[in-house]
Amino acid sequence: MVIPSALVISIKRREIMSVEENTWPRDQYSGPGGGLYTGPGGGMYTGPGGGAYTGPDGGMYTGPGGGMYTGPGGGLYTGPGGGLYTGPGGGLYTGPGGGLYTGSGGGLYTGSGGGMYTGPCDNPYQSNIPPWPVLIKYLETHDSQDIADLIRSHMPDL
Repeated sequence: MVIPSALVISIKRREIMSVEENTWPRDQYSGPGGGLYTGPGGGMYTGPGGGAYTGPDGGMYTGPGGGMYTGPGGGLYTGPGGGLYTGPGGGLYTGPGGGLYTGSGGGLYTGSGGGMYTGPCDNPYQSNIPPWPVLIKYLETHDSQDIADLIRSHMPDL
C-alpha cells in the first residue's frame, strides 16, 4: 500500500539524556572503603570523586552527579532515583532497598551491607545521598524533622 505524502507524519527523534548518578560508601565503618573513611575510596574522602568531595562527582557537589544536587540523579533529588525520593529505590523509601529500610541492605540496617553497619564489608552500603550528618541537617532545615530524627535514632554515634 502506498501512503500519500500528505498523510505521512513526521516523527522527531527524541534523545533521552542519560542521568549521571554517583554513589559513595555510606555505612558507618571508618576503615578502608567505609562510609566514614577519609582516605581514597571512602565516604568521607575530600579528594576527587570522594564521598565528601565538593567538586565534580563528589558527595558534596551541588552539580549534576553530586550528592548535594537537587536535579535528576542527585542526592537531594525528590524524583525517582533521588536521595530524597520516597518511592522504590529512593533514599527516603522505607521498603526493601530504600534508604530508610531497616531490613537487609537498607540504609538503616545495622547488619553487614547496611547503612548503619560499623564493620568491614565486601559490599558496603552505597548511596547517592550526601554524608549522613549533612543529610540530617538538610532535612532539619527543610521541614523534615521527623525523618531527620528517625535517621539520627539509628546512627551509632549521633
